[in-house]
Amino acid sequence: MASQPTYPVYIISKGRWEKTLTADNFEQAGIDYLVAVEPQEYDLYAKKLGKHRIIKLPFSNLGLGSYPARNFCWEHAKQKGTKYHWLFDDNIQGLMKWINGKRKKIDNYVDAFLFIESYSKQSNIDILGFEEPNFVVKPPKKPFKYNCHVYSAMLIKNNLPYRWRLKYNEDVDLCLQVLHNGGSTASCVYYMMDKVSTSQKMKGGNQTELYKGNAPEKNLLKAKMLEAVWPQYAKTVIRFGRHHHLINWKQFKRNQHA
Repeated sequence: MASQPTYPVYIISKGRWEKTLTADNFEQAGIDYLVAVEPQEYDLYAKKLGKHRIIKLPFSNLGLGSYPARNFCWEHAKQKGTKYHWLFDDNIQGLMKWINGKRKKIDNYVDAFLFIESYSKQSNIDILGFEEPNFVVKPPKKPFKYNCHVYSAMLIKNNLPYRWRLKYNEDVDLCLQVLHNGGSTASCVYYMMDKVSTSQKMKGGNQTELYKGNAPEKNLLKAKMLEAVWPQYAKTVIRFGRHHHLINWKQFKRNQHA
């Protein structure tokens, strides 16, 4: 069994050098990774994690959310010549697995990474990732669900012609770019990545840069932006007591995924 994931692992982070959740978890699990940060925060992150863990982005405070950093990591991975790259948000607080019919926190990240990588090699799916445990409430019959929203913990094929491009809901948009053009996605429901939810308001990142101010207005803006780009798939509704986008992912069930 290999001791590291096959593909390079990236974390995007901003304003969270004091609480590097994802990086700390990867350190404890022995996972090699790189954190992409803006120049003004490079020294702060390097002091916390070590310079060997940090990539300095060539821009700062663009006000565009995380998508420029995500695209930078994509290009960085392409230069390495690998087929895929891993991309994680900086608010991952644990890895879970179904064991004896229960979701249990585990420490073996490598096996989880390799499980998804192995499936990518046999299936050639465009984007894979880990589901959030809150969305898998019953023991799954199969390890993956297909042609769905993948987010926060993703394995992305490097030769895709698409890119991150939206200020809000950028992960939904990327998955829709893939699925609209006949591609495929898969979310692992056997292993799951638990992250800090938006409602918990972890300081830093998009929570500080994009979502400060009037939350109801921002929620409406986020949903409407996605609806404007994908009117055939997305609509704005009231969900979870706030404005939210709604997409029927089942309409992509016929996309080939193996």
